[in-house]
Amino acid sequence: MTEHPPDRLDAGFRLNDEHTIPCVGLGVFQSQPGSVTQQAVQWALEAGYRMIDTASMYQNEADVGAGVRASGLPRKDVFVTTKLWHSDHGYEASQKAFYASLRRLGLEYIDLYLIHWPRAPSPTVRLESWKGLVKLQNDGLCRSIGVSNYTVRHLQELLDASETVPAVNQVEFHPFVYDPRLLAFCTENGIRLEAWSPITRGKMFDHPVVAETATAHGRTPAQVMLRWGLQHGVVEIPKSIHRDRIVENSRVFDFSLTDSEMEAFDHLQGGPRVGAWNPADIP
Repeated sequence: MTEHPPDRLDAGFRLNDEHTIPCVGLGVFQSQPGSVTQQAVQWALEAGYRMIDTASMYQNEADVGAGVRASGLPRKDVFVTTKLWHSDHGYEASQKAFYASLRRLGLEYIDLYLIHWPRAPSPTVRLESWKGLVKLQNDGLCRSIGVSNYTVRHLQELLDASETVPAVNQVEFHPFVYDPRLLAFCTENGIRLEAWSPITRGKMFDHPVVAETATAHGRTPAQVMLRWGLQHGVVEIPKSIHRDRIVENSRVFDFSLTDSEMEAFDHLQGGPRVGAWNPADIP
């Protein structure tokens, strides 16, 4: 896996299955279904993004697919992620849910399919879902498979039960929920960490460390937080439906944070979470 930060928007990180995931993508969580999401996807692809991250729970998969098709880009050039919601855990249920997502997206395959949360009736059912994802990958319907919101405990459970290692673990990850133990565990096991809400949905832009670092580089708070994640080897998927902010979030490749700035950001860990659930609370 590439550990040096990518130097351009269309660069990526190598996954453990030999596929490459773009280093920055557009997230569409809470993007309104319909023309709003379609337009955001088209703006992102026009700006040079090559990854769109959605989920069945977001109820905008169809709009992501429409936006990708409207871009005119070859299918192979756009990396599309969607996810299995926790009401669809289980082997058979995971198959039905995947095909439903594929139909809504209107695509021939999905680049990355994730278990959205480890929340399931039991660990056994959770592992059955993973077996379902492995089958989908073996059948060529999704290029890469992974998990989302998995702690070290959940990951170890999976690794103990399956020979197939997740390519990605997508979690809330920004300076205020920085988890070096999880990052190290994923790195040691060849799992690429991917960050949702990497810019805290704007809630921590006024924090002195963030604001002062942004000022020092002539950048925005969002840009320095995204840069921090990239320098940790993390894939970033900031969400926006505004064209100027979508472009702003892509301009993070012509500057770097210093070692002392990275350390200052690392020390912000323990701050507020953005997400409503803490995955550590899930059995």
